[in-house]
Amino acid sequence: MRPLDDLDRQIIIALQSDGRASWTSIAALCETSVPTVARRAQQLVADNLLKVAVLPSLGSTGPVETFFTRIGCRPGTQLDVAEQLVARPDVRWASLITGSYDIGIELVVNSGPTRYPKTMLELQQIDGVQRWYSDLLLHVYKVSHDWYKQLLDDRDALPPEVPLCSPDHFDKVDWAILDHLRDDGRAGFKTIAGALDLNESTVRRRFERMIGERCAAVFTIVPAQALGLEAETLMWVTVEPSKLNEVAAALVRHPSVRYLGATLDGNSLLCEVIAESTRGLFEFTTATLAKMAGVVGWNASVELLSLKRGFVETPWWRDQLAEHHADAAVPFGQGTAVSGG
Repeated sequence: MRPLDDLDRQIIIALQSDGRASWTSIAALCETSVPTVARRAQQLVADNLLKVAVLPSLGSTGPVETFFTRIGCRPGTQLDVAEQLVARPDVRWASLITGSYDIGIELVVNSGPTRYPKTMLELQQIDGVQRWYSDLLLHVYKVSHDWYKQLLDDRDALPPEVPLCSPDHFDKVDWAILDHLRDDGRAGFKTIAGALDLNESTVRRRFERMIGERCAAVFTIVPAQALGLEAETLMWVTVEPSKLNEVAAALVRHPSVRYLGATLDGNSLLCEVIAESTRGLFEFTTATLAKMAGVVGWNASVELLSLKRGFVETPWWRDQLAEHHADAAVPFGQGTAVSGG
């Protein structure tokens, strides 16, 4: 990843706050000119360091179930397997990880007695997949891609509830608008209206309704490292059953916790922690987890390379992989799991 300066980071923070903010408003926040902001932001996109997307909320296509699945691969096939997983529309999140498995994915499948078994059979047939472990996510407490809020370190701020929607909130025109905004979340209403033969005001009104009803969301995806957050880690926190919600309520307030869900197996909370450094991760485990009533222990895997977030392929993962190949780095998927408690 190329070095970013203060202005790049200010633009990223502004777009994480509002991915569709005008260049004029961002320029005012950054105290620079509109052409400078537009040029810098477009360069970030061209360098595959930034992507703005608008996506429907879960439930918009009907009831769903979410599983967290870890996949072990035949040596040398991890990246080929990862590429096929990233291409799947039912994979919301994916990363190369350390430990006894090589890849972690969040899998969202339509509810029903046959959908999940069919999906798992499809995954098993991917060349290179040798084994897997899958766990049902019973409840999601927190999902957040807005790294900039972490820099504020506001431990008293409650995160918003994870939104759900239903198919009756959308018609085919809404879906057509979202299709245009999936790959370019900053596409202009006038441009979309022209492509769909609609009035600009119609597109704007429908978009604002979907956002207002929390049936769709704008998010800006950037590498956490772009804002100085270097340590991305998945943690399975084992909790006394009677303390599960109490521990979850405390963890959702922690600024380093970007994802938190309750799993079916092992009285566990699946927790993604993104810290400034390994030292920050150490502080999280020793000053937060180790002192939290109800926490029995934890296991963890380091996220080596983020492949997909919020159903969107991270635009930088292929570039970072090429850099590692050029530097003759240690192969991905090899490492030692972290454990504690």
